[in-house]
Amino acid sequence: MKNITELIKELREKTGAGFLDCKKSLEENNNDIEKSVEALRKKGLAKASKKTDRAANEGAVGIYSNKSITVLIKVNSETDFAAKSDTFLDFLDNLGNFILKNNTMISKEEFLKLKYEKGTVQDYFNSMISKIGENLILNDLSIKENKDPYYAYYIHNSYRDNIGKIISLLEYSANNHTDEIKMLSKNLCMHIAAMKPESLDITDLDKNIISKEEKIQKELILNSGKPSNIVDKILEGKMKKFYSEVTLLNQTFILDQERTIKEVIKDFSKFEFQLIAFDLISL
Repeated sequence: MKNITELIKELREKTGAGFLDCKKSLEENNNDIEKSVEALRKKGLAKASKKTDRAANEGAVGIYSNKSITVLIKVNSETDFAAKSDTFLDFLDNLGNFILKNNTMISKEEFLKLKYEKGTVQDYFNSMISKIGENLILNDLSIKENKDPYYAYYIHNSYRDNIGKIISLLEYSANNHTDEIKMLSKNLCMHIAAMKPESLDITDLDKNIISKEEKIQKELILNSGKPSNIVDKILEGKMKKFYSEVTLLNQTFILDQERTIKEVIKDFSKFEFQLIAFDLISL
């Protein structure tokens, strides 16, 4: 008679389901392989794990919010066709709304382990992998507490009112939430989605990124044969250009190519408008 380890191995080979799913199914079916296979198929878990090895570069991002938190979630699929389907979009909505209901600040890894219906969130993923027929991956999860500042967001290539290919979220403060401020925040979200800045300002930029860029630019300048006494001055200009490309406040505004974001914001000083943070999730 085969031991439990051998039975689990055989069941995994027959179904492609995960180790824990196979172990649980065997326990529930008195170690009967055929009944366990049938049970896994009914749950939609059979052959799910074999699909998890396939590349998933398409998908969608969704935004969900209540009084306490705002959630950005990104799930990848293998094809754009699947990502546009109601089955996939309903799945994404179910995940987002479940996080709102859970109402806690958790990581991506912690979320997948949460109890969901009769299993876990990961089990739910496995069942949807079998149902849709494609690999599905929880690629990104960002949860923010809704505090005093205001939030605005923009969805690019939307599939639903809250789901699309790119979502940018802006956190800001103002002494009066007028229509002008709402329009400005919306336009800034569009800018973020289009220009994909890496940080709010130079001081927020990862020091390793700055150091790496400085080394690259300095080597390029030296290799170009420029005199050593002007290398630092040229480097300063190169880094200024770099910052204007990767930091939001120093980027040229897409709706006004003559001014930077920092200069545009000055027009709204009477509202004490101030950018606090932004988030960007895209495919």
